[in-house]
This record gives sequence, C-alpha cells and structure tokens, in this order.
Amino acid sequence: MGLGAGDHQPKILTGEAGYVLEDVPHLSDYIPDLPTYTNPLQDNPAYSVVKQYFVHVDDSVPQKIVVHKNTPRGVHFRRAGPRQRIYFDSDEVHACIVTCGGLCPGLNTVIREIVCGLYHMYGVKKVLGVDGGYKGFYARNTIPLTPKVVNDIHKRGGTILHTSRGGHDTTKIVDSIQDRGINQVYIIGGDGTQRGASLIFEEVRRRGLKVVVAGIPKTIDNDIPVIDKSFGFDTAVEEAQRAINAAHVEAESIENGIGVVKLMGRYSGFIAMYATLASRDVDCCLIPESPFYLEGAGGLFEYIENRLKENGHMVIVVAEGAGEAVFDGSVNSEAKQDASGNKLLPDVGMWLSEKIKEHFSRERKMVINLKYIDPTYMIRAIPSNGSDNVYCTLLAQSVVHGAMAGYTGFTSGLVNGRQTYIPFYRITERQNKVVITDRMWARLLSSTNQPSFLGAKDAAVDKTKEDSVPKTAEGEICSDNNLVK
Repeated sequence: MGLGAGDHQPKILTGEAGYVLEDVPHLSDYIPDLPTYTNPLQDNPAYSVVKQYFVHVDDSVPQKIVVHKNTPRGVHFRRAGPRQRIYFDSDEVHACIVTCGGLCPGLNTVIREIVCGLYHMYGVKKVLGVDGGYKGFYARNTIPLTPKVVNDIHKRGGTILHTSRGGHDTTKIVDSIQDRGINQVYIIGGDGTQRGASLIFEEVRRRGLKVVVAGIPKTIDNDIPVIDKSFGFDTAVEEAQRAINAAHVEAESIENGIGVVKLMGRYSGFIAMYATLASRDVDCCLIPESPFYLEGAGGLFEYIENRLKENGHMVIVVAEGAGEAVFDGSVNSEAKQDASGNKLLPDVGMWLSEKIKEHFSRERKMVINLKYIDPTYMIRAIPSNGSDNVYCTLLAQSVVHGAMAGYTGFTSGLVNGRQTYIPFYRITERQNKVVITDRMWARLLSSTNQPSFLGAKDAAVDKTKEDSVPKTAEGEICSDNNLVK
C-alpha cells in the first residue's frame, strides 16, 4: 500500500489567550470504557525521592519560546512523562520494536532504553525485536529482547535488529501485529518511516484494536521538523571533525592544497553547517539550500583561486545534496530512487573535485593538489557519543511513558528542551531545512568568509520562502528547530 496522510482529523484543543494544543490521539478516543491501572512507578524505589514525578494532565510545551507580551500563546504540544494512571496492566503488554531506513548513531541505545524502560519501570517482560525493518513484520522474523540481551548494545554502531528501506504493506503489518497479540509498537525511523507508522495507526484505529503505535524520530541529517534536533546529530557533527581535520592537514602540507570533504545532507545542510562552524578549518561550505555557481565573477572557482593565493591551501565541505542545479545534464539525467522513495543523487564530492581539477588544468593559472574525503559510512556506523546517549535515553523513556498511558499515533521529541508527544502529521508535513537568510547561516558566512553565492534576485526568492515560515516575536525564523537561531 502507498504511504499517504492519515484520514483522521487532527486533535486540536484551544484555550484562553490564543492557546492551541495540537494533541495526540488516545486509545480512549475510539475504545470506550477502558480500564486504568495504578502506575507501578509510585512504588518503585528509584523514584521514591522524586517530588511531583507524575506529569500533570494539563502540562504542555510551547512550540515558540520567544513571544511578545500581547501575542497569542500559540501552538503547544503535550508534555511527555509518566502519568498516575496507565491503560495497560504490565502482564498484558506485548511490545515490539522495529528500526527502518538508514543507519544512525544511537539506534542501539534507543532499542536498549525502550527494553530496559519497559522492564525496569513497568515490569513488562514480553518485548520482541522485529528483524529487518517493516518487511520483518510479515516475514515473521523476530528477536526476543530482554535487558540481558540488550545490555551492551549501546557500545556498538548500527542496529541489532537490522534495517531496510521500503517494504511497507499496512494491511500485512497490522495483520501480523494482530496475529501475534502485540499491543505496543515502537517504530524508529525518519519521515518516511513515520508516515508508514501513521498508516499503521490509522489501520489499527479502524479495526478498533487496543494497540499503541508510537514513533521515535531518526535522521542523521536533522531534517525532521518541530523537534529541536534528532538523535545522532551531535555524534555526526563530532565525527565529521576528524574528516575535516584530515583534509586540513593534507591541504596545508602541500603547495596549493585543497581538501574536499563530502558530508551527509540530502536535502538539508545541517551537518555540513554545524561541522563547519565547529571546526574553524573550513574555507567554504556548500549545502542544498544555498545555490552556488562555478564560473565567472563571484563564482566558486574565483573564490578558490583567491583563497589559495592568500593562504596557500583551503578546505571545502559539501553536503551530498548540494549543487544539483549546476550538475551537467548527463550526470543528473535519470531521477532514480531508492526503496524509500529518496532520489539517488550523484556523488557531488567527486563531481566537484573533478570540476575543480579540470578548471585549474585548463586555465593553467596554478598547479593545485586536491584530496577528496568521503566519511559518510564511517560517521553513520559509529556508536553515539555521551550527549546523544543521554538524549536517546530521554526519547526512549518518554515514548514508553506515553505508550503505557494510552497515547498513540505520536512521535516522542524534544521541543524547546522539553520532551513532548507530537502527532504524526506534524512530523511528516515537511522537511526541516537551513534558512539561508537566517542568522545561523550568516554566522557561518562570517566564519568562513566565503561568498554567499546569493544575488539580489535569489535573496528575494528565499525571502518569500522565509515569510511562509513562522517567526518568533523577535522576527527571528522559527524553523521548528532550535538549532537554527
């Protein structure tokens, strides 16, 4: 079945002073008279010292944190955390976990913390891992998961459950869930995976099943909207420093040395931008959101020549989706897609490296020595760092609390530094992108001293796009991502 938007109406609650709560579905919305149970956390010695541990039913988190005194209170999301009453008895829970899409640092940590959270906080003993992504549901491949099985997996990269792209068949998946008696489904994946999760929720709801469908957003590119950032992003930026440093050492050790580093970022240049700002060794950063051109005054070739004359070496960071507009027609002639529906992109790093070599060879202005580094799979395959490990723990425990409390059709995510429950449609409505008329991109341009490659006409077009993005009271872009300030 194809992936599309859910057919249920958004659950919107309003209050005084322009307060809007974009709420998430609950089992009680379509199953009447469900029994509730006392949350076992109240008797858990680990939480006996925590005051006000249970989240109040009316707690919510604002999407925009900067407002004027007379502006509406705006959109809010339900705050994550344990509730005093839960909708599952611990012994009746039969949970499953699935990972879909590409690899990302932290996947095993999320798996571990969901299993341990269910087991240690709620006494849930039956947890299955679905092997091989969505296909695993109807291929009947499962792995029993216990705290002992997952004890050390956070120290490894990748996912112990294996993953795949595509393979989504809503009817078969829900049939499998129903046949196995599964009543909590935890789905870890990016926007395409979350769209699939939304369809699974819709089918579960249509059948009237007491089954929670909950998502954990995963994308190394950080291109999921609403949430502050995705897990694995900090690790990716940190690991990218090693590649950039290697490129810098190679470039400065030889006459007119150029180091080109390709980083992840199919549609959004967040990793390239933050890795550039963090390293301080990058002279030019190219991302999908910022068009650039090669030839002529103000072009990339002119900038490279001037930089080499000035410093004797330079480092270029390019995101994998950058420069599509300047590819030769032959390179980008076929719009092939992978199993997830993502367009297969040519290797922009290799292409750009060859173009630079051809230009300077043709012009014979100077001899250059170019080294190209692509650390993509090295970055994707490593375990998460300390910061991401903590974040993965918060995401996993929050999604477990939400599922036990009967919330469904939601993704757990960080909004303005607080864990929240976000309806699927907000996570899948669009992709988060770097706003090149925003302050963060201006900070990068100031740091690298590179040209913006943005003419007056381009700036006007991008300004029009910017006007369609919500702003804070300061007039700063509210791009649904607190990293972009």
